[in-house]
Amino acid sequence: MAALTIRRISLLRAVVLAGVLALPLGACSTLRSLNPWGDKSDQEVKEDPATVPVEELYNRGVDSMSRQNYGTAVTQFGLVVQYYPYSSWAVSSQLMQGYAEYLRSHYTDAIGDLDRFIQLHPAHRDIAYAYYLRALCYYEQIADISRDQKGTQEAMQALQEVVNRFPDSAYGRDARLKIDLARDHLAGKEMDVGRFYQSQHLYTAAIGRFQRVVDDFQTTNHVPEALHRLTEIYLQLGLVDEARRTAAVLGYNYPGSRWYEDSYNDLIDSGKVAGQPGQKPPPRGFFARTIGSIF
Repeated sequence: MAALTIRRISLLRAVVLAGVLALPLGACSTLRSLNPWGDKSDQEVKEDPATVPVEELYNRGVDSMSRQNYGTAVTQFGLVVQYYPYSSWAVSSQLMQGYAEYLRSHYTDAIGDLDRFIQLHPAHRDIAYAYYLRALCYYEQIADISRDQKGTQEAMQALQEVVNRFPDSAYGRDARLKIDLARDHLAGKEMDVGRFYQSQHLYTAAIGRFQRVVDDFQTTNHVPEALHRLTEIYLQLGLVDEARRTAAVLGYNYPGSRWYEDSYNDLIDSGKVAGQPGQKPPPRGFFARTIGSIF
């Protein structure tokens, strides 16, 4: 799911630059002499972090981030938190630790760091970003529809928390988009299971799955196929009125869908609707008469 994550680079730049701009001008030149790249020189191995100024430790983490040495960055920011726990640098380092863990796909560690940051600094100026980043950690772990979807539910809950807390922010807007994608993913899982049940002639179980898509995931792209599958099953079970009624809903709401065309021709093939096999279905309201005033 990583390809669906937007603004990853710009968000990193914003957070890192905030830390860099806050540094004293002399810190950068001093830092370069202390080997910021994580090389195992004798000097660095023997160095006592407690003797290194906090801004230098922090800037080492920033440099490591810019070079994509995320493991080194986690270590450097951790030293800031460990040796200067009451400084403003430690607060920023906690957030940066979470982001570095996220970038190296250590999502469980990132969530732990971000949970601590949120708990300890609920009024921080970057709290919205912390909630959003935490939600992304769940979102990136959404599994293929062939696997258990507990992670998808957790991602939706975390994203919804971003929307609830920061509805008018860029984070809230992006979280809404990702919630829609996650819902579509869950609907896809239901369809996958439903098609399996149908192929095994377990029609009652299949109906339950397809009906759930229609009832609980109405805004997803899977609804037209779910209605078509229901029409197929009802015809197979000899439930003609249910098949016509379901096809009517499909034709009314998705008149240009190929699933409507397939359902219409299934009804023709079954002899329940007059017409020639393979013909185009009639206009939207054709089946409406069969279900009275529902429209």
